[in-house]
Amino acid sequence: MNKLSLRDIDVRGKRVLVRVDFNVPTEERDGRIEITDDTRIRESLPTITYLREQGAKTILMAHFGRPKGTPVPKYSLRPVADHLHTLINHPVIFSHHTVGEDAEKIIAHMNDCDVALLENVRFQAEEEANDATFAEALAKLGDIYVNDAFGAAHRAHASTAGITRFVGQSAMGFLMEKELEYLGRELEEPAKPFVVIMGGSKVSDKIGVIKALMQRADTILIGGAMANTFWKAMGTPVGASKVEEDKLDLARELLDLAKKTGVKFLLPVDAIEAEEFKAGARKRNTGKVTEGHGITDGWQALDIGRETIALYEAELATAKTILWNGPLGVFEIPDFADGTMAIAQAVAKANATSIIGGGDSVTAVKQAGLADKMTFISTGGGASIELIEGKELPGVAALSDA
Repeated sequence: MNKLSLRDIDVRGKRVLVRVDFNVPTEERDGRIEITDDTRIRESLPTITYLREQGAKTILMAHFGRPKGTPVPKYSLRPVADHLHTLINHPVIFSHHTVGEDAEKIIAHMNDCDVALLENVRFQAEEEANDATFAEALAKLGDIYVNDAFGAAHRAHASTAGITRFVGQSAMGFLMEKELEYLGRELEEPAKPFVVIMGGSKVSDKIGVIKALMQRADTILIGGAMANTFWKAMGTPVGASKVEEDKLDLARELLDLAKKTGVKFLLPVDAIEAEEFKAGARKRNTGKVTEGHGITDGWQALDIGRETIALYEAELATAKTILWNGPLGVFEIPDFADGTMAIAQAVAKANATSIIGGGDSVTAVKQAGLADKMTFISTGGGASIELIEGKELPGVAALSDA
């Protein structure tokens, strides 16, 4: 999308409101909330650093968790402000209020190059309702608006879309720009062969994106629980595996579409099946999965098997562009992580542009210690899917045209 970029604007001495994605995983330790993965915060640093270097007053806005429109102490952004302080080696002023007199006073006393963080925008019910009065109150805190929260760009909320109606200029931050470059332009005309790895639990979550990618991909590799739905649609026994019973017709439609478009659409040829969905459960390789031989009655498919790994590795070795969205097994349980970890290794080894499309795939790549071997890792799960599908992202569409 041809939108205004932060680098196109003179920000010196200006109050710049930046919507960031600080919705990071945390856990409570000894009564304190600690951040367990700060990737999203680190990805916002190029924009924050640039604004400080340019002499702007940087006012950050973000959501955290699902407080459902009311203040919830465990969803306060205060720990994030403290963590950001250590990353930029500069004080981060924290406003305990998102809008109103207290927030306005804090911003009025900011100096050039200062950074402030407002309290969780989702403490206000008006945020998710895209309420115009709340959006205007946010806009009052700054002169320029920058959206760098790609992970929230598919939401038409007050801080992602509504606010743009009340500011003179609104632009993309550097992370937003990078996401649109890789998930938009890079995938519009990918270097061939273009191999897509599509995993995760539900076919229904990925219908639109699979259909869109069939117009561009050479090969689509299927894994995760969604493979069970395709297997059942083809008449393969799936035992007690998770299946979307109401999506069997849709799975057949996608298989037919693959034949019509000439896309190589590969399902697992074997699986690791287990008696129970838990660590330490009895497990074994199914051997060849065919129409008549699949998962044992009462057992569940929880990972791809050795033959599938070899088949998928061979496809990835030939690729020039790889897009990966969704794990290939229940990788959170080490007993069923081999398939996902092997595919992560294969993607890292390939002589290709590798794009990891957000969500659990990112967690898997990091777990494998291979994040630095990937060309691009997206910070947005739902937003990345919608962008690849070709849907308009409200948080991008609302920005000023270049």
